[in-house]
Amino acid sequence: MSKSAPASTTTPSLTQYRPETRLVHSGTLRSEFGETAEALFLTQGFVYASAEECEARFKGEEPGFIYSRYSNPTMAMFERRMIELEGAEAARSAATGMAAVTTAILAPLRAGDHMVAPKAMFGSCRYVVEDLLPRYGIESTLVDGLDLDQWQRAVRPNTKSFFLESPTNPTLDVLDIGAIAEIAHAHGARLIVDNVFATPLWQSPLALGADVVVYSATKHIDGQGRCLGGVILSSEAFIAEHIHNFMRQTGPSMSPFNAWVLLKGLETLAVRVRAQTETAGKIADWLAGHPKISRLIYPGREDHPQAATVKKQMRAGSTLVGFEVKGGKAAAFRTLNALKLARISNNLGDAKTLVTHPATTTHQRLSPEVRAELGISEGFIRFSAGLEHADDLIADLDAALAKA
Repeated sequence: MSKSAPASTTTPSLTQYRPETRLVHSGTLRSEFGETAEALFLTQGFVYASAEECEARFKGEEPGFIYSRYSNPTMAMFERRMIELEGAEAARSAATGMAAVTTAILAPLRAGDHMVAPKAMFGSCRYVVEDLLPRYGIESTLVDGLDLDQWQRAVRPNTKSFFLESPTNPTLDVLDIGAIAEIAHAHGARLIVDNVFATPLWQSPLALGADVVVYSATKHIDGQGRCLGGVILSSEAFIAEHIHNFMRQTGPSMSPFNAWVLLKGLETLAVRVRAQTETAGKIADWLAGHPKISRLIYPGREDHPQAATVKKQMRAGSTLVGFEVKGGKAAAFRTLNALKLARISNNLGDAKTLVTHPATTTHQRLSPEVRAELGISEGFIRFSAGLEHADDLIADLDAALAKA
């Protein structure tokens, strides 16, 4: 709590409650006015009662806020709520999901270090690992994330980090987080997990053995198409040693306004994700028997290639479905263009159903050979279920696939 702010009270830890309760109440900081909704502290900086107080703040000898690039009461509330939801010790919010991913990967590494990651990643994540890190003398090895032996063989004496997404974007492969964490820890490396597709409702990477969890809060956490944001969650030691000063000095910080929007988004996260997951499951079951579909991937179905891993580490499926339309790009485009309810967009986790053609959008920078290796065919579509009625979405897909 800032000493320069009005007298206020902070909600005590609510970790004894279920996620739905924590999503509404955790981390609330109330001013002397006793507001119901969390306050938006839309301020760049803070003032001090004396020069001595200012000096003590900057030295870290006295708690309090200094500058909103470093921290802010609204950002702190968002971070505390995510900490209690995720079961982490500490967190830092970031301007975007990719700011969170890049910071979590880059900040702990130095020239001469090495990291391991799967080939199946969001295009921007793969850019960070493949293209950005080598510019700073950091080596990387890409592996088949589903093959534990490849993770093991990729380790070098200078390996410091593993990174993965599970489920992966866009093909919804489910990687064994616990087993990969064991390999990393046996060699003194840390595991960073992007948990966006599972959401904190359906998967808890820290409990499975991961050291760091990152989210694009733009997705389900906002989930209503309003703002960008990201968050890094880990131990107090990791955040203090690697993340806090990096963000303070380089500035990929979340805005207080976005933090406030995301706080309000968290209040409805459980309701939205449950409804979207139920709809995604119905969509997947309907698509499974469709004659125009050559491949279907959904983590909630028994025919998912990693169904056993899904049962072991996830509490439910996902809000996303992947499917391949027969006839390649032309047929996929005809399907996308014929949809009336589902909208073409490269976002996901939104209240509105969104569809994406990964080969020409999120993964277009990859060569056709690499996309083929990853299972991202020209006919592949990523379907992010929204809050519309499932039967209406099925009717929309039925009519669109008739044009494929």
